[in-house]
Amino acid sequence: MINKRYGASRGDLILWACGLILIFLLYRSGFFTAESWQDFNRRFYQNFIKDQRYMMLVDGLRSTIFMTGYATLIGVAVGLILSVIRVAHAGGANIPLLNALANCYITALRGTPVMVQLLIWNFTIFASARDLNTEYIAILAFGLNSGAYIAEIFRGGIESIDRGQMEAARSLGLNYGSSMRLVILPQAIRNVIPMLFNEFIALLKETSVAGYIGIDDLTRAGQNIQALTLEHSQPLVMVAIIYLVIVLFLTHLVRRLEKFLSRSRRG
Repeated sequence: MINKRYGASRGDLILWACGLILIFLLYRSGFFTAESWQDFNRRFYQNFIKDQRYMMLVDGLRSTIFMTGYATLIGVAVGLILSVIRVAHAGGANIPLLNALANCYITALRGTPVMVQLLIWNFTIFASARDLNTEYIAILAFGLNSGAYIAEIFRGGIESIDRGQMEAARSLGLNYGSSMRLVILPQAIRNVIPMLFNEFIALLKETSVAGYIGIDDLTRAGQNIQALTLEHSQPLVMVAIIYLVIVLFLTHLVRRLEKFLSRSRRG
């Protein structure tokens, strides 16, 4: 308990120190002068208030969350299938071809940048499907990429379950598939839920490259405001702040979820 409190207080001290350094640098730059605030207010009005330009950020955020949510669902489905294939093969199942394909999939998608994959999906694989909404292409690209990472998360969760659980299920007359579905997977999913939330957070930030195929996500919305106002700092800083607030909120939820799960295990 003492170590936990010490670690938390040290983290708070680092955060406060960074905040004080930032305030000092802003003070040295003249940010807190009356002239600077007047210019800041003028630029803020021009960037976000005039012509309701803040709605561009709202729509961009909606698109980002939409893509992240559905891509996560695809990633979970793909990752679960891949992990079961790899674990079953390691357990003695005669599926060498499926295991080889799963390994190739995971290696290829984890070993190449997600932006390159997104460009390939949009400009090569779906190059002739011009009537297809590019958001759906992005969801597919991000989801399949995320599936390669989630597969390793699920595999680690399944392998963390004591082998006696599988043996006990088989001794009760359940076949391998039923044992995995009814006994192993529920426990494994419970163990990896916090890591899945972390993958969701990472995917949320990765969708910032969706603008490369013309999607007006949150990042692209900030760039659109830049193009209208010729202001290069405030729009992108606002985009960064929005991402930061969302990530901090989700991280807080993950920590509370981890505490809840640890308490329920002890209970």
